[in-house]
Amino acid sequence: MKSTKTLPRVAYFCMEYGLHQEFHLYAGGLGILAGDHLKAAHDAEVPLIGIGLLWKQGYTRQLIGEDGRPYDSYPMYDYEFLKDTGVTVKVKIRGAEIAAKVWKVDKYGNAPLYLLDTFLPDNPGKWITGQLYGWFGEERVAQEMILGIGGIRALRALGHQIDVYHFNEGHAVLAALELIREKMETGYSFTKAYDLTKAEVVFTTHTPIKAGNEEHSLETLLYMGANNGLTLDQMVKIGGVPFNMTVASLHLSRGANAVAQLHGLTARKMWNHVEGAPPIIAITNGVHQGTWADPRIKTNMDDNTALWNAHLEIKKECIEFVKERTGVELDPNALLIGFARRAAPYKRSDFIFTDTEIIEPLLKEGKVQIIFSGKAHPMDDTGKAIVANLVKMMKKYPNSVVFLENYDISIGRMLTRGTDVWLNNPRRPLEASGTSGMKAAMNGILNLSTLDGWWPEACEHSVNGWQFGDGFEGEEQDEHDLKELYKVLLEEVIPTYYDNRTKWIKMMRASINSTFEQFSAMRMIKEYYALLYSGE
Repeated sequence: MKSTKTLPRVAYFCMEYGLHQEFHLYAGGLGILAGDHLKAAHDAEVPLIGIGLLWKQGYTRQLIGEDGRPYDSYPMYDYEFLKDTGVTVKVKIRGAEIAAKVWKVDKYGNAPLYLLDTFLPDNPGKWITGQLYGWFGEERVAQEMILGIGGIRALRALGHQIDVYHFNEGHAVLAALELIREKMETGYSFTKAYDLTKAEVVFTTHTPIKAGNEEHSLETLLYMGANNGLTLDQMVKIGGVPFNMTVASLHLSRGANAVAQLHGLTARKMWNHVEGAPPIIAITNGVHQGTWADPRIKTNMDDNTALWNAHLEIKKECIEFVKERTGVELDPNALLIGFARRAAPYKRSDFIFTDTEIIEPLLKEGKVQIIFSGKAHPMDDTGKAIVANLVKMMKKYPNSVVFLENYDISIGRMLTRGTDVWLNNPRRPLEASGTSGMKAAMNGILNLSTLDGWWPEACEHSVNGWQFGDGFEGEEQDEHDLKELYKVLLEEVIPTYYDNRTKWIKMMRASINSTFEQFSAMRMIKEYYALLYSGE
């Protein structure tokens, strides 16, 4: 990239960061993306700073109980590698001055991560940075005040000069209110401060699910002090009634983006009613090659035998990993399908089990093996029921189905390297991106997916993977997609794996070649600088 002297200095705000498995500050894809964003910024030598919260209890540690249902626990974490910046900032919440200590993760040099921590002795808001996504209502507002308002104050106290403020999801939008307040304190009117702030903020929207776009009552925000000195009318202008964090982010951004090309279409349709919002462009997510791509695969790309042997070696490591965790020993010579993602209804985690007459013989015969992993939100009983059903399937088919509890980066890395096929079957168009499939593809694991998220941009059916469902959307989508899933699995995936190894390896190579650069975090960070950060 260009010299950093000519590039805008970016502050990247996110509620969660997934840097590595021992760092429990992430819940899922949003945090993993944020971690890859920082790593790519480091690799590209661009000036980007991460701002987040130091979650004392992280996200849920979700285990399976004796009844087969998931339960949540919240251990306390300490991180020895954090650097004390010596900076503490204060944010007034419910009339009390809450202190937030600022820690630094400086492993990534030009792309450091600063984390705000309220877990301090005698601090009235000690609980605020306790659990990631562990609360709703007032507690969530307090967390977002520390991230947004506290984050801006931390940047000022640390002496960083920032050109662009990037809000990764709407959680950080209260940072814009702090930017407005700063400008009004120097004598600008609200309208002028609003316009000046809008000129320095960009925003990434993710979930197309309405419930994932957070709203708060204005009464709650004013009671908490989240308005940061702004009037009720000014808050309504920014976020509407009730105050929608995504709407506010769109109003206060000069540029906005979705995270895949299809998601761009969905997001533009979803938010076309927001007056004054910038056009929502699409910057497809990418994944950090150094974190997710096993070097043995790329090294052995040019020789069929060497590539297959490297894959089989990694697959056996995955099988041993599963055995250590569960006691189940899978067959390295049998087809192994991976499925790992958050347990949410639209992702249809247990979809493949719908018609037992079709799937049961394959599982009992051992012709198909499936490893599942994923967490449900602690408050999501429907998601927990999905996990419980996956555990039930593991007990029903003990030699062919595995569920790995407490999904994390270590499990994600193992499954996206060591399975044969990556299954993904969300209801279109509800998957924003789905980066796990990119990781699998870079490792020569063949995607078997509905045409949702990133996959429509990459899929060459029967060349670098498979699609099923043909992008169908409608009330009968479940029935349609299920029929197509079984058809592709039975008529294409299984026969190719067992009867045409040459074609399978050719598809592996095509998968790697078509995704390794195109869906890398390096490509992504370059597009952010070219299309969003450097824009007018």
